[in-house]
Amino acid sequence: MNNNRVMTPSPRIALVTGVGRRRSIGAGLALGLARDGWNLALGYWSFYDDRLGYEGTPEDPEAVAEQCRALGSDVVLLPGDLADVHLPQRLVTSTVEELGPLTALVMSHCESVNSSILNTSVESWDRHFAVNARATWLLIKAFTEQLPVDPGPSSDVRGRIVALTSDHTAHNTPYGASKGALDRIIVAAAVELADRGVRANAINPGPIDTGWMTDEIRAMGASGTPAGRLGTPEDTADLVRFLLSDQGAWINGQVLYSNGGFRTS
Repeated sequence: MNNNRVMTPSPRIALVTGVGRRRSIGAGLALGLARDGWNLALGYWSFYDDRLGYEGTPEDPEAVAEQCRALGSDVVLLPGDLADVHLPQRLVTSTVEELGPLTALVMSHCESVNSSILNTSVESWDRHFAVNARATWLLIKAFTEQLPVDPGPSSDVRGRIVALTSDHTAHNTPYGASKGALDRIIVAAAVELADRGVRANAINPGPIDTGWMTDEIRAMGASGTPAGRLGTPEDTADLVRFLLSDQGAWINGQVLYSNGGFRTS
């Protein structure tokens, strides 16, 4: 007799953050979930991509949404800066109003500006933690609060959370430190929200060229990976799709390396 019943609500609705560019991990996640039949709310903030000079156009979010719709998904676009303390709740509320109750939260947003201990400004430090750590906490909180309180046994999976992390440290100090905080938030969520039927995991995807790499970084990343190539957004999406499936329900509270064997130092 199987006492660990897994119930997958229908329709399946996911909020995916960080989907501002067609060439991004977030876009790969959205398309992968669309192929699996998820309806999607896509969060993005084009001003961040523009500020860092990443490859993309203002039409990219809508282009990703149209690709997902072509795969059969209902999609809403939700722009906003996650440094705004009120935005996480608004994103969840808007998703529920437009699509219905959320059953998955996938967080691929980030603030990432290279700086070190001696040249990081307080403003940059605070923004990294606001976007990468505080917004992650507030999104999880809002997501969990809209789940049913007690519809069945706690072994039933009623909500799934996946966040992207990193082990960057030296010369990317505020980014690495805030991602370290994100890891702890995810592990805490797996424990603290278990009675709400929540499963929470983080994924470290390793080096993925989404338009930010130089030729030198690209070569270093490929040579440092046993497979001899860089990761792709689809590589990360494959693991997210598994974690959000019934078959992935037993994996919980983990920081998973899905990086082809690459380790940063």
